[in-house]
Amino acid sequence: MFAAADHEFMAQALRLAERGLWTTTPNPRVGCLLVRAGEVVGAGWHRRAGEAHAETHALRAAAERSRGATAYVTLEPCAHHGRTPPCVDTLIAAGVARVVAAMQDPNPQVAGKGMAALRAAGIVAEVGLLQEAARELNVGFVSRMLRGRPWVRLKLAASLDGRTALAGGESQWITGRHARHDGHRWRARACAILTGSGTVLADDPRLTVRDLDVDRQSWRVVVDSRLRLPPTAKILAGGGTLLATASDDQAGLARLRDIGVETLLLPDSDGRVDLVALLAELGRRGVNEMHVEAGPRLNGSLLRLGLVDELLLYVAPCLIGDTGRGLLAMPELLSLAERTQLRIVDLRAVGDDFRVLARLD
Repeated sequence: MFAAADHEFMAQALRLAERGLWTTTPNPRVGCLLVRAGEVVGAGWHRRAGEAHAETHALRAAAERSRGATAYVTLEPCAHHGRTPPCVDTLIAAGVARVVAAMQDPNPQVAGKGMAALRAAGIVAEVGLLQEAARELNVGFVSRMLRGRPWVRLKLAASLDGRTALAGGESQWITGRHARHDGHRWRARACAILTGSGTVLADDPRLTVRDLDVDRQSWRVVVDSRLRLPPTAKILAGGGTLLATASDDQAGLARLRDIGVETLLLPDSDGRVDLVALLAELGRRGVNEMHVEAGPRLNGSLLRLGLVDELLLYVAPCLIGDTGRGLLAMPELLSLAERTQLRIVDLRAVGDDFRVLARLD
């Protein structure tokens, strides 16, 4: 169905889409390549929400050379009015002869309508080229569209014997600077970073992206069931923080709102924050990927509730011993058949450490 040249051009379009890895939220990352007679005549990618889509950038670059060209797009062109006009109308008006999309848009407002509109206009429209690579690039957007919640990535750092800190809580630093820098790159691609009050009280982190050239900070979300955080916590400074709680202490909530912290009251039946409801709310607010940097209790709760999609684990070549703190607070298993099975999708060295990306199937 697809020629070797098609694969090559779509791979280039995917590399263009990757340029928006840190900037497009809540929109998907999309690249577009226009090719006529084997020559690339236009290229573009979506940079940020509210700005022109990838197809528009590519068509502007190609100008009159768009007529009769093939457009390679990493996501089905949109067929609805959002902040920008429908891309299918722009492609039709430009006179392209063929459109190849890597994957169908999971957004119910599109979901096949874009390709149908192109075919109705007499344009050859094909979908499915390098589909898996395109889905990986937008795994969070797909999750939000199909499940109504973000893709949840649990970031962990541990010694070779699986310990995250000494018994007294000291953890800085188990992994090396290269691993820490790599962790900031994963923070940068996330729409939101989630942590718990225990981590904030112990380490007072900011959970911002540092040492990278970014113009957007991820939203910071804190789970604080009992409103234990002091207003002086670094993570609450400067805005951009949402605090989810189970406490209806009006005075405590007012103090947080006075310093610019948005609060959500989401109690479950046990007096803790309802994590399922929290993720649903974040999905409604356009959070595609959620990066979790928390302690073993919150990590364990997310895992037990089936809310974790993948683990990003940095393993340092050192030993701490069995008195050190573990990765996850989980109930005791009565048999190995109850264990949580993971699938390793990526394993690589990062400086002196190893990075493991593992998914729950």
